[in-house]
Amino acid sequence: MSIIDELKWRGAINQQTDESGLGDLVNEKAVGLYAGIDPTGDSMHIGHLIPFMILKRFQLAGHRPYIVIGGATGSIGDPSGKKAERVLQTMDQVRHNQDCLTRQMENLFGQDGSFKIVNNYDWLSKVSLLDFLRDYGKLFNVNNMLNKEVVASRLEVGISYTEFTYQILQSIDFLHLYQAEDVQLQIGGADQWGNITAGIDLIHKQEGAEAKAYGLTIPLLLKADGTKFGKSEGGNIWLDPEKTSPYEFYQFWINTDDRDVIKFLKYFTFLSQDEIKTLEDAVATHPEKRLAQTRLAEEVTEFVHGKDAVAEAQHITKALFSGDVADLTASEIEQGFKKMPSVTVNTDKKNIVEWLVDDTKIESSRRQAREDLTNGAIRINGEKVTATDVDIDPTSAFDGKFVIVRRGKKRYFLVRVAG
Repeated sequence: MSIIDELKWRGAINQQTDESGLGDLVNEKAVGLYAGIDPTGDSMHIGHLIPFMILKRFQLAGHRPYIVIGGATGSIGDPSGKKAERVLQTMDQVRHNQDCLTRQMENLFGQDGSFKIVNNYDWLSKVSLLDFLRDYGKLFNVNNMLNKEVVASRLEVGISYTEFTYQILQSIDFLHLYQAEDVQLQIGGADQWGNITAGIDLIHKQEGAEAKAYGLTIPLLLKADGTKFGKSEGGNIWLDPEKTSPYEFYQFWINTDDRDVIKFLKYFTFLSQDEIKTLEDAVATHPEKRLAQTRLAEEVTEFVHGKDAVAEAQHITKALFSGDVADLTASEIEQGFKKMPSVTVNTDKKNIVEWLVDDTKIESSRRQAREDLTNGAIRINGEKVTATDVDIDPTSAFDGKFVIVRRGKKRYFLVRVAG
C-alpha cells in the first residue's frame, strides 16, 4: 500500500492539488515535504499534532519531512481561523516560543537527520522591502488574493495589509524549500488550502509550469457530537507536561467516545490496519472493556511523553479506581489530584474530628464528622479511619506535602501541607 493509499484509509486527506501526479511522485522517489507551525504560543496542543502525524507517516515510509517553525510568519500573524487582527507579539516572545516548539518537535521526532526542523526567519529576514515588492509582490494578483477564503472571510470586518500579505510569505517558504531542499509537497489543515495553492502558483511562475509541486490538506477533525476535536471541558490539551500533565493527557484519550475511538486510532497511532480492525471488533462486541481507548491512550501518551509516563499514568489511574493511594509518589499525587477539591493546612497535629471540620472544611460539623468516621466513610491516605479520638499528622506521608482524604466511595480531597 502506498503512503497516499494509507492516508486515504485513515481518513486523513481532504484535498489534493494533483492526486495522480502526487501518487506517481511518491512511488518514484523519496519526496521532500513540509508542514509549518507559527510560534504563537510556547506549546503545541493535540490539535496541532494532526499534520505532524502525517509527516511522521511519510518519514516511516522513507520520505524526507521538514518542519518549518515560523519565526518570521509568527511575528506578523496568520489570519486563518481568526475573525479579527491578531495582537502582535514581541520578538523576544516569538523567539521564546520558537525555542519551546523546536524542543517539542525534537522530542517527538528525534534528531537523527531523517526529520529536519528549519526556521523561516532564516530566509525571510534577509528579504528587503524592495526585494519583496519587486521579486514577489509583482507575481501576486490582488484579485486572486482577495478571493482566497481566508482573506474573503475577513473582508467584512477588515484585514490589515500585514495579515493580507501572510500568504505571500508562506508562498516564499514553499519556493525557498523547493529550491534549496528539493521539497515538492506542502501539507496543512483544510484552512491552509489558499496559502498552499498560492505557494504552488509562485513556484510555477518562478520555475516553470512543469515544476512538480503539490499540496495536500487534512480534514477538519470533528468529534461524533459535532464539536471540534482538541479540547476538553478544561480547555486545550497541551503537549507541554507543565500545562497538561501526562496523567491528564492519558485520561483525555482513555475517555474517548466509542463513536470516535477508531477514527482517533487511525489518526493518532501507527498501528496497522489489522490491529485497528481487531480493536474495532472489540468496541462492537465488548465496549465495556474499553480496550480500544486503553490502546489509544497508551500509544499517544508514549509518543508524546514516553513509556515511563504511560506507566505513571496507569499507576495513578489504578490507585484512584481502587482507592489504594498509599504507594503513590508526591509527583503522582500532584498529577492525579490536580483538579480535585483542595485545601491548604499547616503542619500541626490535631484531633481528626477538629481537623476535618476546622482545618480542611471537608466536614460541615463535628457531628457529621463523627458519624462519617464511625460509619467507615473516611479514608486518610488510603487507610480507613473509624476512631474519633485520634490525632492526625499532616506530614506523615507523601514527603510531608499532602494528605489524601476520601469521603464515601468516590469523593477525594487533596490537602496540601504548608511548610
